Amino acid sequence: MLTQTTTRVLEPGDLEASLAILESDPVANAFVTSRVQVAGLDPWRLGGEMWGWYAHGKLTSLCYSGANMVPICATPDAVRAFADRARRAGRRCSSIVGPAGPTGMLWRLLEPSWGPAREVRANQPLMVTDSMPADVTPDPYVRRVRKSEMDVIMPACVAMFTEEVGVSPLAGDGGLLYQARVAELVGSGRSFARIEDGKVVFKAEIGAATPQACQIQGVWVAPEHRGRGLSETGMAAVLRYALADVAPVVSLYVNDFNTSARACYRRVGFKEAGAFMSVLF
Repeated sequence: MLTQTTTRVLEPGDLEASLAILESDPVANAFVTSRVQVAGLDPWRLGGEMWGWYAHGKLTSLCYSGANMVPICATPDAVRAFADRARRAGRRCSSIVGPAGPTGMLWRLLEPSWGPAREVRANQPLMVTDSMPADVTPDPYVRRVRKSEMDVIMPACVAMFTEEVGVSPLAGDGGLLYQARVAELVGSGRSFARIEDGKVVFKAEIGAATPQACQIQGVWVAPEHRGRGLSETGMAAVLRYALADVAPVVSLYVNDFNTSARACYRRVGFKEAGAFMSVLF
């Protein structure tokens, strides 16, 4: 056991202690928890390193450092230590994302050496529900996307990502990693859509998933079908699948400036339970 205040890269033997921290906040930590529950702490399988902050011998905070950097249950002292390690290593991630407080502090410490960011989204409400809405009927035409429909769902996923993030997921490697992620969600039965005449009208995925909580992502309505209430009935349909098949608590986070999406989620029964922050490079 470490007897001083320090940070280090965690190893497979630290799995139990790491999961105890992750599972202390199953909703906010769902993204990283889902990865660790499957891959453990081996960096190759996890897709990045897990850094641990020890306060007087006890592991108290984590930071996932992969394609995304995610502070987890991070105290101010831990954030400062993680920032020092990140600064020395240099930026390898495409975003920093996590609870707004520690993520904001981490970015303030890293911005002088890592900045400027392409975009900072300082307030992204985290919304949660554990029940179906009483007054929104799930769209009966929203269903799981079949493996044979990859060529149908992929253009909608690219359009959603480009609209949401501001850059195409096909840049860089030609979209190989993004296509693999979409295929993974389709193959695991966590990609949902309403498809009419071979085109996606509405879509969403259950991204991160643990036995305690899951997270809906990638919500999108084709532009020519917007204004018809399909986002509400579609979300209700995906929520029904999530609660029945995946986890007892369902979450998502949304940009604060997206007032129409926030209103939609509130009508489907989601309530704000905190805030995330994203720094995009």
